Amino acid sequence: MMNLLSDFQVSIYTASATAFIISSILCFSIIKYNKNFITKSNNQKRLNTLNIVPLGGVAMAISFFISVRLLGEADSNIVSISVFALAISILGVVDDFLNLNWKLKIIFQFLFVGLPIYLLNQTINFEIFLGVDFSGRLNLIFTILWIIILMNSLNFIDNMDGFAALNSSFICLALTVLSFVYNQNYLADISFILLFTILAFTIFNFPPAKIYMGDSGSLFIGFIFGFISILFDWNPTGESYLYSSIAPVFLFFTIPLLDFSTVFVYRIKNQISPATGGTDHISHRLLNQGYSVKSILLMFSVLNIFIFVLITLTILFEFLSVIIFAIYLVLIIILFINFQKMQPLN
Repeated sequence: MMNLLSDFQVSIYTASATAFIISSILCFSIIKYNKNFITKSNNQKRLNTLNIVPLGGVAMAISFFISVRLLGEADSNIVSISVFALAISILGVVDDFLNLNWKLKIIFQFLFVGLPIYLLNQTINFEIFLGVDFSGRLNLIFTILWIIILMNSLNFIDNMDGFAALNSSFICLALTVLSFVYNQNYLADISFILLFTILAFTIFNFPPAKIYMGDSGSLFIGFIFGFISILFDWNPTGESYLYSSIAPVFLFFTIPLLDFSTVFVYRIKNQISPATGGTDHISHRLLNQGYSVKSILLMFSVLNIFIFVLITLTILFEFLSVIIFAIYLVLIIILFINFQKMQPLN
């Protein structure tokens, strides 16, 4: 058993180290030759886009794909997901350079997300969660919508140096730990490799950023997170479903979904298209309150640690899951109301 464990550790550590090295090299190369990359997108959600190329996602997607393949006996789902993740990253590159119409982007996202879900036959089972007899088609549709919302939520928080990368790193770390604890090793593999892929990028994206992840990165990471969320067994004991299953999912993705809902509601209320860029995100509102970029990153790092504690308590102590989830909802509502009151950055 020790030999098997050693082989597993060497395999996953080698693959993760490879992901870090390749991602670092690619990011460095893109930064060095960034004058050759000119995008046509008008990124209004960024405070500073001068001479900074949004191709960090390409570096991460390529390094992730190669590293997953190096695992050798990787779960077939991981290999398939890595292929489609690379494809969704390419879609992001096209959008970054050609500034695609938002309707066309949604259509492509439905295709790129729906196809692997259909082929892998992996959907969220809402019948278990809600006790309602859902048809297979409804499960499929809601699963596609969930992943698309998550992808675009990650895209929304990619609006400030280090913000999306830092939050994504915390999510990866939490997913790795929980997957390992509950013996879901293939998900621990994919989370661990993704963590090191993002960490390498974060070195170059930390303020002041030298490279952005762009749509190619946010869509890629959101895609991976979405599939992990539907493949993970959130209820390992099998005793309770509703709170022990749903709570961790939303706790994990609190910050992306909170920013998404804050911006979406604000723009609908003010008759602004949700698809346009802008400086009305949570990070921008906090900047307008006088906080510095690094203080905002520290603030959300603490929040991420707090969220991880809540996730752990929810899974380990199912009898407390209802109380924890109720407290969580109250806090989220309070945060949402306060963020709505904060003025966007002009």
